[in-house]
Amino acid sequence: MESNSSSNIDLRLMPTVKPTIFPRVGYSILSFLMFINTLFSVFNNSLVISVMLKNTYLLNAMNVIILSLSVSDLMIACCGSAIVTVTNYQGSFFLGDEFCVFQGFAVNYFGLVSLCTLTLLAYERYNVVCKPMAGFKLNVRRSCYGLMFVWSFCLFWAVTPLLGWSSYGPEGVQTSCSLGWEERSWSNYSYLILYTILCFLLPTGIIIYCYTKVLIFMRKLNKSVELQGGRSSLEENERAVRMVLAMIAAFFICWLPYTVLSVIVVVDPELYIPPLVATMPMYFAKTSPVYNPIIYFLSNKQFRDCALEVLSCGHYIPHRSPNESVKMISAPRSRITSMNNRIVPI
Repeated sequence: MESNSSSNIDLRLMPTVKPTIFPRVGYSILSFLMFINTLFSVFNNSLVISVMLKNTYLLNAMNVIILSLSVSDLMIACCGSAIVTVTNYQGSFFLGDEFCVFQGFAVNYFGLVSLCTLTLLAYERYNVVCKPMAGFKLNVRRSCYGLMFVWSFCLFWAVTPLLGWSSYGPEGVQTSCSLGWEERSWSNYSYLILYTILCFLLPTGIIIYCYTKVLIFMRKLNKSVELQGGRSSLEENERAVRMVLAMIAAFFICWLPYTVLSVIVVVDPELYIPPLVATMPMYFAKTSPVYNPIIYFLSNKQFRDCALEVLSCGHYIPHRSPNESVKMISAPRSRITSMNNRIVPI
């Protein structure tokens, strides 16, 4: 009798294990992939941050924005990929409802910050290239004000679900948390509609407009320089824009499937989406913090030299020509060369 009662007590004390909706091997694969993603994301963005802080002369108006982007990407990796690695290894989100809300809030917030930071970067480059007088006003203080607006704007949209306008909860195969896309209520619909328009479609439109104008202006400028017998800087200018365009393309390739799937769920609530199909865009989006530092490393020689110096613990000596300046924006000599110099890579 005593043994039976003790066994009953033991059974009552055991936690209830939720049934899995995905094969165990599938969770293990997702856990491994997210672990690799976390390692690269943390290493790459930590490298950018350490290089910027160690070489403070790199912190010009544009690079301050890049630094902010690395911080938000690092937080996505720590609050998103790292947690998902553990929960997939376990096979369920075992950390509790409060932690689920925290993860949904953090990933939503820092993901929005990354997108809006890319938007700010595109807007400032548009001003520098296409509006000469506005470009002269660009400085570190102005960049910091812009970043303060970005972080505050994104904070509003991340906090309001905590206050009852929409909500955070499990998604996909139930090992991660995000906005309650499947919640059926007018409050949730109103939030998701405004969220999609103001936090994704509007920034996307601004980015496309700004970089279209930049590319058109740069081609006109290089043609003007060539007609005047000057050295064409088309290669340097386009390398600068290709770097930022690559960063933006990588971000949208990662986040666009997730956004499209979320919009489909809102538009057609009755549509059945298999858990794996609903999960893959979310996990794909969490790979976005990996790419930006790699693109920046490959595209910016000055940053690459500084990064190699940090990685080699000071043993790497960058080879600079005598005329090469550590500044990324050279002093103007004439109106044409001034406009040309301000398009030098970030």
